[in-house]
This record gives sequence, C-alpha cells and structure tokens, in this order.
Amino acid sequence: MNQALNSNESIPSKRKKIIVLGSGPNRIGQGIEFDYCCVHGLLAIKECGFEAIMVNCNPETVSTDFDMADKLYFEPVFWEHLREIIDLEQPDGIIVQLGGQTALKLAKKLHEKGIPIVGTSFESMDMAEDRGRFSDLLKELNIPYPEYGTAEDADEAVAVANRVGYPVLVRPSYVIGGQRMRIVINDEEVEKAVISLLKHIPGNKILIDHFLDRCQEAEVDAIFDGENFHIMGVMEHIEPAGIHSGDSNAVLPAFNLTPLIVETMQFYSEKIARALKIKGLINIQFAIKGDKVYVIEANPRASRTTPFIAKAYQIPYLNIATKVMLGEAKLTDFVMENKLDGYAIKEPVFSFDKFPGVNKELGPEMKSTGEAIRFIKDLRDPYFRTLYKERSMNLSK
Repeated sequence: MNQALNSNESIPSKRKKIIVLGSGPNRIGQGIEFDYCCVHGLLAIKECGFEAIMVNCNPETVSTDFDMADKLYFEPVFWEHLREIIDLEQPDGIIVQLGGQTALKLAKKLHEKGIPIVGTSFESMDMAEDRGRFSDLLKELNIPYPEYGTAEDADEAVAVANRVGYPVLVRPSYVIGGQRMRIVINDEEVEKAVISLLKHIPGNKILIDHFLDRCQEAEVDAIFDGENFHIMGVMEHIEPAGIHSGDSNAVLPAFNLTPLIVETMQFYSEKIARALKIKGLINIQFAIKGDKVYVIEANPRASRTTPFIAKAYQIPYLNIATKVMLGEAKLTDFVMENKLDGYAIKEPVFSFDKFPGVNKELGPEMKSTGEAIRFIKDLRDPYFRTLYKERSMNLSK
C-alpha cells in the first residue's frame, strides 16, 4: 500500500523544458479563452525545441489532450501540486501569462522559490496587479487615471471615498472576473461593500477609485519584446463603463473613437509596457470621458480578448508572444498586418438559464461564461445598430 502511494510513473527527460500553467476548471470570470492561449503556447514551445509540459486539471479543454503537450500533468493548478512537479522536472522556466489570473497568482511563490518565470518578471507583474502601486506608476508617467486611495478597513475606506468623491468603485487586488467589485454612492454602501469583501477575501488590500460615470470604455491588447512594441488590437466596448469588460460587447477595430483618442491609447499603452518592462503580452483598459483618456488597469498577461483578436485578424499572436517570452524571437521577425474586411464583434455568452437564482443585472463583477465572435461588413448592420441603440439608451439614463 505504502509503495503504491509513493510510486511515480513520470520519468523526467534530460531535454530543456518549459512548463505552461493552465487556468484550472472553467468558471465565471475565467474560461475557455485561456485554453486557446495555452494550446498555441505549447505549439510555440515545441517549435523552439523545448519539451512542452502542461499543468492543468480541466478534462474539457484541448490543452489537456494527451497528444498536445510532450507531457501532461493533470493536476490542480495549486502551489502544493506544482511544487512537486517542479522538483521532479527541474524546468528551465514556467509560463504564467497564458493561464489567466489562476496561473498569474502563482508567480509570487515561484519568485520566492527562485524558480525562473518566462517573460515578464514577477516584480513587473506585481506592480501592475497592485492597484495602488500601478496608480503611482501612472502618476510618474503623467498618464491620467481615476482618483484613488487604499484602505484596510471600513472606516478608512469611507474616509478615502469622501476624499476621491462619489460614486466610487470598491475593489480588491489580485482577483479574477471583477470578484467582489462594487460601484457605491454613499458611506453606508461603502461600509457594506468593504465588510463583505473582507469577509470573503480576508487581508486583501482594498482600492477605492472614483468611478468615471457615463463614459466610453475601450481596451488595447499588445506585445512588447523589450525593444519593439506591437498593438494587436484596439477594441471599443458598446456598453458604457461600469459593465465588466468580459460582459461587454466589444467592437474590433474601434468604431466611434477619434483618431486622436486611439493614438493616445496606443501611446499610453507603449509607455506603460516600457515602464513595466513587459516581455510578452499586456492588456490595458481605458475609460474615455469627453476628449480625455484615462487608464483603468493593466493586465500583464493574455486577456480573454487575445484569442478573439488573433481569430479576427487571422494572425497567430499567441504563438508569436510565446516565442517573444522565451527570447527565441523578436517582433521584427514577423509580418503582422491588422486587416479586417469590416468589423468583428465580441459577444458575451451568459448561462442564466442554468443559474435561475442569479441576479441578471450586469455590473463590474463578471457574469458571462464565454464569448462568441460575429463579423459584420459595416456599421449599418442591423445587429450592430440594435446594440448601439441600447447603449445610447443606457447612457441617457
């Protein structure tokens, strides 16, 4: 019995190897989009001559097919399981940029144990993920952002909310899908939101942002190799700010932003990527009010829109980004022309019929379980016109 428990059927090779961390089970806030990222990452690793090792525990994904990676560890994406795999395999590096927030959250442990992280360093990831530190960075770069403050308890949060001005967005750091995020309009709601947040995520730093009401929202996905910067796509959300990006219909390329605003977004994106010393992927969320562009947040990893953009433009962006992370290629090695005959619309997919008791009202906490893609020839398309009409009605309320 003891011999069976201590047995190990995995025999490590002597090849150079890279481990890719997946996103675990599909769930609200993080889903199948990251499987696409992992699959194309594995293929790029093989093309670069490394042994590709996949760590994930979802049987309904392509990344866990037995013939996809050179070796598959069907294990929960937790440190306790990952540590044993690392001890056995002794990998040359671990990729955390492709498996969403689940993989990214393990970067701290990897850094503390001296295990090499492929691509962007933990210090840079931590600066982007820590909302307070990131806002300080934006201030240094002279990039506009919503007024903010940090708090550790309800009383402190109320004081910060009064200083930055209502309405405010109350949110924790290091979460997926906008978990526990709330838009609140008075002291009593701040107290309730903070108490609930600390009850479910104890010890988490609380960030209080001034909420930019009735403004447009857009995002940029990009790749940076340390020298060269490439915009994969600029997407404009149809829903107004306040709806989580994962729940928003988004149009590629932007359809209603002036060339100056788009250029400003691209300029800020490159500035942030260089300051964070990104090596690989970055996603940046923007709010546009009037003619002013504000940065809301930056995600130093593949976003759920990265596969959408890759499919819309028919460019293997995840393959390219992985080779950049590994240091096996520069962006100048590839020809990437973002051409699209018309527009692509990212449609969120909801499963409210399977969760009849769930509040269907959309807000800053993500509720969609997936996304689809719709191509239209022009903005006269009836589907788009209906979506845009609904957006205009929401903004006029």
